[in-house]
Amino acid sequence: METVITKGDIPLTSIYFVRHAHSVYSTDEYGRGLSERGKEDAGQVADRFKGEHIDVVFSSPYKRAIETVQGIADFKGLEVQTIENLKERKLAAHSVDYFDYAIQKVWAQPDYSFQGGESNIQAQKRAIPSISNLLRKYEGKGIVIGTHGNIMVLVMNHFDRKYNFDFWKRLTIPDIYKLTFEHERLVDVKRIRKGLDEGKGEGKINDFSEKDLPY
Repeated sequence: METVITKGDIPLTSIYFVRHAHSVYSTDEYGRGLSERGKEDAGQVADRFKGEHIDVVFSSPYKRAIETVQGIADFKGLEVQTIENLKERKLAAHSVDYFDYAIQKVWAQPDYSFQGGESNIQAQKRAIPSISNLLRKYEGKGIVIGTHGNIMVLVMNHFDRKYNFDFWKRLTIPDIYKLTFEHERLVDVKRIRKGLDEGKGEGKINDFSEKDLPY
C-alpha cells in the first residue's frame, strides 16, 4: 500500500533539495564528478536520509549532482532519474573574470543576463515547470532532487522572495533543505543538514576561486 503524507485531508508533498558535494572545477559540466572530499560528504548525505520517507530520487543531469544523491537512491532501492531542466543556471557562455561581481549583478537585476548565459527569470522559467510537474505527479510523496546552489535558490525564490542572494551566500557544500507543499503552495522550509560535518565546503563566495565555483 502506497504511503501518502497528509495534513487532515490535504496531501503534503516533501521536496528534499540536496545541493551537490564538493567538486573540482572543470569546463565539463555534465562529466565533472565529485572530489574525494565530495564523495566522503556524499556518504554522510546518504546516512542522513536513512530515516526519511523517500519515494523517488531525481537529479540535475550533471554528474556531481547525481553522485551526491546516488547513495540515497541505492539505500532506498530506487533509481536516480535525471531532469535536464533542473541543471544549474548558466551564468555566461564562458568563464567570467569576476565571478563575485557577475553573480551579484544577475541577482540584483533578475532580467539581466551575460552573453550566452541565463538571467534569474530565464532560469526560473526553465526549472519551475519541472518542479510543478513533480508536485502534481508525486503529490503526498517524498521527492529527493540532486541540485545546485543557484538553481535551487531560484526555485525557492519563485515560491518565497525571502530566498535570495544573501540566502544563497549562506549555503554550504553539500546542503539539504526540505520544502513542504500543500498541492503547489509552499508551506514550510527546513534545513536538515544536521549530522553532516560542519565547516567543510562552506558556500560563501569569498571561499572560492574562479576554478572552484560555488555552484
